[in-house]
Amino acid sequence: MLSSMLRTTATIKLPLLGALLGLTTLVTGCASAPEQPAPRSSGRIVVEPRGVDMSVGNAIAELAMGMVGTRYSYGGANPAEGFDCSGLVFYAYTQAGYDVPRTSQAQFRAARKIALGDAAAGDLMFFQDQSKLSHVAIYLGDGLFVHAPSTGQKVAIESLDSAYYQQHLVAVARLLPR
Repeated sequence: MLSSMLRTTATIKLPLLGALLGLTTLVTGCASAPEQPAPRSSGRIVVEPRGVDMSVGNAIAELAMGMVGTRYSYGGANPAEGFDCSGLVFYAYTQAGYDVPRTSQAQFRAARKIALGDAAAGDLMFFQDQSKLSHVAIYLGDGLFVHAPSTGQKVAIESLDSAYYQQHLVAVARLLPR
């Protein structure tokens, strides 16, 4: 009976010990591997691998910031043709793997409205001129946002400290579950 119990105990302990050794090797291998820069190619955006603490909202904000300097183009939704405001949102979200509406009005309807104080990177800022929703931007954090302003301009980073944007901000919203 005792030898049967010892064999059972050994049978249980050996696979567990093997699994622990494998896990230790995996963790040590990841921790000691040097970071390799992602290759850059023209016309294509390469997103470098990030640690687990990189949120999707931060990835979306980073993708949009990578488009700073790209020309404005009404109806545009990619770096080659340029962007309009909702096209920049559409591009950044779809590059991050999220299916979102294409127009600012549809984005506004689809997003859950939140308080400005709750805004996080990747959330949307909606602006209104006169009587209609006229503009959307991607929040970066610290009162900054990235957007495709208007004809003749380029994708840029702006501040909510601007009196113009403060007066015209009508909603802050979230398309992603958090």
